[in-house]
Parts: sequence; structure tokens; C-alpha cells
Amino acid sequence: MNRFRASKFKNTTPHVAKKDEWISNVRGGSISCQGNHIKTSSKLVVFSTEQAGGGMLGLSSVKPGPDGQWTVSHISCHSELVSDMDFSPFDESLLATCSGDETVKLWRLRDPESAQPSEAELTLHPGHGKLELVLFHPTSSGLLAVGATNSPLVWDTSRQDAPLAVLEQHSDQLQSLSWKPDGSLLASSCKDKMLRVFDPRAQLTPIQSTKGLQNSKDSRILWAKDDLLLTTGFDMMRGREVRLWDSRKLSSSVSSASLGTANGTVIPLFDDDTGLLILAGMGDTVVDCFEVSTSEPLLTQVSHCLTDAPTRGVCAVPKLDLDVMSCEVVRVLQLTDSHIVPISYQVPRKNSGHEFHADLYPDTVGATPAMSAGEWWQGGNKQMEKVSLNPDKRPKSQTTNQTAAKKEVASSKSKDQDMARGCSTSSSPLSTPSSSAAPTRSPSSTSGLSSGFLPSPSPSQSAKTIQSLLGPSTKFRHIQGTVMHRDTHITNIRGLNLTTPGECDGFCANSKHVAVPLATSGGQIGVFERSKPGRQPDTNVPTFQNSVNVADLCWDPFDPHRLAVAGDDAKIRLWQVPEGGLVETLTEPDLILQGHTEKIYSIKFHPLASGLLVSSSYDLTVRLWNLDSGDQVKLLTGHEDQVFAMAWSPDGKLLATVCKDGKVRIYEPRKSATPVQEGPGPGGHRGARIVWVCEGKYLLVSGFNVQSERGLYLFSADSLSSGAVGNINVDVSPSILIPFYDPDTSVVILTGKGDTRVHIYEIVPESPYFVECSSFNTPEPHKGLAFLAKTECNVQDVEIAVALMLTKTTVEPVSFKVPRVKKEFFQDDVYPDTTICWEPALTAAAWLSGSNGEHKKMSLKPKDMIPVSEAPKEVPVKKYMPSSYYLEEKTDEQKKDELLSAMVAKLGNLDDPLPQEAFEGVDEDEWVCRQLEC
Repeated sequence: MNRFRASKFKNTTPHVAKKDEWISNVRGGSISCQGNHIKTSSKLVVFSTEQAGGGMLGLSSVKPGPDGQWTVSHISCHSELVSDMDFSPFDESLLATCSGDETVKLWRLRDPESAQPSEAELTLHPGHGKLELVLFHPTSSGLLAVGATNSPLVWDTSRQDAPLAVLEQHSDQLQSLSWKPDGSLLASSCKDKMLRVFDPRAQLTPIQSTKGLQNSKDSRILWAKDDLLLTTGFDMMRGREVRLWDSRKLSSSVSSASLGTANGTVIPLFDDDTGLLILAGMGDTVVDCFEVSTSEPLLTQVSHCLTDAPTRGVCAVPKLDLDVMSCEVVRVLQLTDSHIVPISYQVPRKNSGHEFHADLYPDTVGATPAMSAGEWWQGGNKQMEKVSLNPDKRPKSQTTNQTAAKKEVASSKSKDQDMARGCSTSSSPLSTPSSSAAPTRSPSSTSGLSSGFLPSPSPSQSAKTIQSLLGPSTKFRHIQGTVMHRDTHITNIRGLNLTTPGECDGFCANSKHVAVPLATSGGQIGVFERSKPGRQPDTNVPTFQNSVNVADLCWDPFDPHRLAVAGDDAKIRLWQVPEGGLVETLTEPDLILQGHTEKIYSIKFHPLASGLLVSSSYDLTVRLWNLDSGDQVKLLTGHEDQVFAMAWSPDGKLLATVCKDGKVRIYEPRKSATPVQEGPGPGGHRGARIVWVCEGKYLLVSGFNVQSERGLYLFSADSLSSGAVGNINVDVSPSILIPFYDPDTSVVILTGKGDTRVHIYEIVPESPYFVECSSFNTPEPHKGLAFLAKTECNVQDVEIAVALMLTKTTVEPVSFKVPRVKKEFFQDDVYPDTTICWEPALTAAAWLSGSNGEHKKMSLKPKDMIPVSEAPKEVPVKKYMPSSYYLEEKTDEQKKDELLSAMVAKLGNLDDPLPQEAFEGVDEDEWVCRQLEC
């Protein structure tokens, strides 16, 4: 009858937290290393982040700040990828990290809102090659197990010169390490399929070993109950499995379970107090829970939890931080591509939330070390003192903090409920006749009304309340980026130059051609025809032979066949692509512009006047060129350091620059050679880009702050001296965010060279200035985006931007679409008349003489489409049945059918991607009412 063994945890149920409890602003990514990619203490969470530029870790607090939001910051730990990290069990702020740079570092972390330490408290140099694993000892302070490529090391951090023990070298890559809970033994798993158990204080060779793994793919090992060892790995058929072993006799496993077929490594988490085992597969959307017992059956599945996003890493929250009054026995944090998701495992019990169920919570290990590393090494076997999880027996400081936190949460929930009650109306379709007839009371109301009743809000008040709850609204919030079909790709591009200067966008494109710098000698530029996608020949392609390395390049907006190229020799060359495309290598440009005395940074064509080009150089000057005459016509001065970027205003009258000297400047080139305005720019000096936004009233600068975080800064074009009117931190990465601004939608799309994420914001001319939209992630790092004219967009599919993305060997079109329901209508709220930017408004001579112009505009509406603003409104017609219908007696089956039909009609079509789009085009009052009904 053992198979009917009673268990208190057999009904343990997983609860995925609501989305407002997720930690956002996270970039988990598909990083490959031996660690779990995320670790937490009772105070902080650290996670591997997919940031360019070396060994970065993301950092967040476990609990939200006073505003209900999590602050996520980043710390640069190592010069190479952080392969593993671990929090000290005795100090919630002490973090150990290891890396491929062959070092172990100990960090004293601060709150994410504070500046993090730039240097580690301690750095160890084991000298055994790349380091894959790091693990604190469970009972002794200052003791670490470190996994080099082939050898486990035991290190006393108070002795920095050499490790305490270098255990027997494994014959292949070390995959996992685990201390026994009492700290006496260390177990390892290896790519050579061997399991080993060491007693580091007795001997350097294993006291037990066996070839227990069936497959050399990534495995993990943990100590389970008593003397049981637990492994996860792959069987001979590449199916994932979990096995239990008796550590005293490793000849064969004592129990096993199959976990299905998938490629991702299974990460195990074990809770010794309850015997619950959490198994999460890398790349899976499933988290399994098993119970491990010392009696048959040894391994029993408890639950199967589906998550919203694939797992990139997982860790367990310390036992002392569980909500024991809600019968929470385990809580794990799941790292995904963009969030950290709490998953709570609770045992359903009566009176949960009011009583402490002691049978679920045996005394657990505390946070005070039993001994020092030296005492352990000398043979000490002291065990950790255990503490009770009963709130009445916990230290007052802990219970007071938890009680205060609960009161704060309860208070915020009460306020939210009061607000929701204040927004409810008697016309709500979900309210019953009895509930709508009763007046609404607000126990915590501060309105001062003696009656205690809340007045019905006006439509404008309701709209403001909804707006405050939902945050800033934008029709582009759910914008979707999609790589177009492979048939449109240009593939097999060979020898790309992947090291173009930071001031260069990396490549450029227009309606006809794509120009890409190549890594071959002589500064060659490959030109590919957009009308001829597909695989490029393996032989050398025809190029422009620029003679020197390319500093920057751009197409003439009014001549799709003319390419301007700035070189390291301080010259600008103008090349012409023959009709039909480049069929042979050209060595002589059509025109050479010479005047700068040092290397050129960047070049920009004038947006309105044909034949005008501006350039910036190491000689700290900005020069304006007339391509019709081939002469320099203006020389602008005033910069004190490197000019990072330039941008013409939409009307072509002004030129803005951002400089390494920390200044943003505006020039009026036809009137003055010195700036007419200047003001403070971003604090960092690692590079920047600038663009005019909001009809030329503001300047948007993407740059770095003093902590080297990438950010966006908005400046008023009328008062640069006042500094930025708004800014937002984006992430941490060494590459500059290159912005593309669409004046029709006020959407800015940004990405950097080597990034895998494309950020999207709507820029608004009032607070909060930046409204974040859905980002677009690419499967592998890209080298940049080049955007095409608005006429390339497919308006029938609500496409607002089309870009070409450069990878290592391909050019791939990317579509950015706004999801809409009524696609049969022309979305005129998304597509105002657009400028005909490919036709000049005036000549260079006319502009230089003082004339101004503006682009003509055109409608993007196809002739056969009706604007959505003119679409007929669907007026529902209420159907009345004859009285005889209601008097007829109906069977139970008929009543069920009627009820089901009514529910379906009420819910509507759930297959639509965004049902809220059905409300566009209605009056404001009607929109507010519909929002309140929802």
C-alpha cells in the first residue's frame, strides 16, 4: 500500500503572478552558460542579460519601490560573459560571480536605485582557465566551490593566494556542482557522463563515482533528501530525464522519470523542507513540480504549470521570504526574454491567510553561518541553527517589516478598489439589477461627503481616471515588427566590413540600391539592387573602389543613383550607379570634394535643396558643399571636441549638432558661422545621435549618461540652454542607439550595431514625452537598420515603416505594422498626407540666396479604399421576441443553449488580435462608456 502514501503536498498548486507583479525592463536573451542565469536573495535579484560589451548582469530589487514599479539597473562585472553567480546564504547583498576571463569576483551590491560599485570587493585568480561555476558553501562563511573547465576548486576567500583544494581533474567539461546541505560533501556532473562525489577535506579524488549519465549533453546535479542525489540530463534517445541516486552506492539509479523530448537543459530546484522538486527546461513554456520521498514511490509528479513565455533561467526565493500565511511552500522566479515572472506554489488549506499551518513548515535553516571557512577546513561539522517560520516566533524586525509591507499592499489595493467603485456605473452590463440599485459606499473615502456616498463621475472625470490607471495612451503601443519572407532577402553577401566608425550607420539604402562597405582593401563598397533579391554569386561582386577606408556614406535623396562617401583621407567622393546596376568595379568617382584637413566624421544631404551636402571632421569644423559647383560654400565653427552627429531641421533652415564637449548646438548656416543656440547635452561622452521631432519644435538626442546607460533626451529647439525637458534610460550597451523618426506618426525606432532588440517609442510634446511601444527582437545580432520612403509601406496591412536590416551575410526587409481590426478601411488616423521627400523643393543656389521652400504632400489612400473615419457605424438592432416565446415552457437543454449563445454574443469574437480597436471612430463619451463597461 506504499503507492497510496499520504502526502501533504500532493495538491500543491502553482500560481503565476499577475502581469503587474512581473519585473519588466529585462533582457534575458538566449545566453549559453552552465549557470542558472538568475539568482535571488531576500533583497535583490541578479540575472544574465543579453547586452553587448562583455560581462553584464541585470539587477533588480525583489519588491517594488514606493511607486509600485521595479527599478532595473545593470552592472559591468567582467570583461567576458558572466558564466555563473551566487548570493551568499548569510549576506543578502554579497554576490559571487565567475567568468570566462578566469576570475572570481565578490561584489557588495546596493539597492538598484543607487549607483552600483565599479570595483569588486575581492578578485580571485584561480589560474585554471575559464571558470564556469561558482557556489557558496551552505554552512561556512567565506567558502566557495569554483568550477573551472575541468577541475572543481574549493576556495577560502580570506586566503587569496591559492585555493584550499584542487580536486581531481575531470576528463571533459565540468557541467554542474552541488554541496550537500550539511556541507560535508561536494558532487559534480561532467560531460564525460561521470557522476563524482568528493570529500574535499579527506582526499582530492572522488570517494564515489560512476558513469551514470547516458548522454554527454548538459546535465545538472543536486543533493536531495538525506543521501539522495538528483540529476537531470538526457537519455540515449536524447529525451530529457530526471534520476535519483544513492550517494553511498552510485552503481545505479534508484528512481527515474521521463520529461519528454526537447533540446533545452533542465534546471532543477529542490526544497529540502518539503521535498518539492521544480524542473524548468531552457526554452520551454512548462514548469513541472515533483515530490521526492525516501519511501516508495520516490518520485511523484505534483503539478504541470504553463507559462506565458519561454524560460531563460529560474531560481528559488529564500525560504524565509515566503508568505506562510497563504500556505506558500515554494516560490520561484522565471527569467524570460523581457520579464522576471514569480510563480508561487501553495497548498490549498482552509483558513489560509488567517492561520499558520505548522505541519507544512518545519523549522528551516537560518541566515547565520555555523562556522568559518578555516574551522570547516580543520574538520568542523557544525550545522546551521534552525529557525521557525511561524510569524509569531520570528524576530520582530522581520515580522514588523512583513506586516508593514502587507499593510502597504492592502492599502494600495483598497485605494484601487475604491477608485474602481468610483468609476462603476449602474449601466454596467455585468451588474445585476439588485447591485445597480444599491448606492455605492466608499469606506476609505476622503471626499468629505457626510452621506458617505460617491457621486457618479462625469464622462471627462471617468476618462481621466481610466487614463491614470492605464498610463499614457498611444495607438502604436502594440506595433509589431516582422522580418519579411525570405524571397525578399539579399543573401550570401561576403566580406562585410563590421567595424565601421560609430558615427556611421554601417550601410545605407534607398528605393533602388543598397550600399554596404566591404572589409577588402581599398575601402570597397558593394552595391546591390533591391529589384534583384536572392543569393549573391560566390565570385567577387562589382564595387566602388573608394581607395581609402569608408568613414560614412549616404544616398542622395533626390538622385537614387548618386552615393556620397566620406573617407579617412578627409575627402568626399561622389559615385554614380549606372542604369541597370553596377556591372563592373568603378575606380574613379564623378566628383571629389576636398577642404577638410583631417578625417571626416559624418555627412548629410540637405532635406529640401538639391545638391547641398554638409560634413563634419576631426578638424572641428562643419562644412557645407554645393555639389553643382563642387565648392565649399559655408564653414561653421564653435565645436570644442568631436562632432558626434548632425541633423537638418524639417524646413531646412537650421542645422543641429551634438558634440563630445557635452553641448547641443543649433546653427543657421546662411546667417552665421557660429551657433545661434547651445545648451548642455547628455552627460556621457561615448557617442550620440540627433534628430528633429514634433514638427521641428524639439530635438531628440540618443546618447549615454555618466553611468554609461543608453538613454533618450528631448530638448526644446527654442531654449537649448534650459537643458533636456525630458529623458528616459533605455538599457546598457556600448553601441550608440541610431534613431529613425517618422514625422507622420511621431514614432521613433532605435537600435544599435550588434543589438538584437529594436526599441520603439512615440514622442509626444508634453509629459511624459516618451511613450514606450512594443519592441522588436531579432534572432541574432544585426548590424543596423536603413529605413525606406513611406511609399514603400503597404497601407492595406497598416504598415507604418519598412526597413532593411543588415546581418553578417544578408539584407532582410523588416515590416513595422499597427494591428487593426477594420483593415478593409484606410486608416486615415495613422496615415496623414506624407511629404514627397524624393523631389527637391528648390535648388542649392536658390537656398543659398535665401529662398525657402517646403515639400509637396500626397495622400497614401488607395482609390478603392474608404477612410475609417467615414466608415458607416454599425448600429445594433434589438430584437424583440413575441410574448408567446417567453410563455412557452423550455427544456433544460434549450435553456443551456440560450445561455451559451448569450455569453458568446456578449464576449464577441475573441480571435480578433486587438478588440479595442473596434472603438475607434466613436464619440468620446461613447468611448468612455464602453471602457467603463469593460
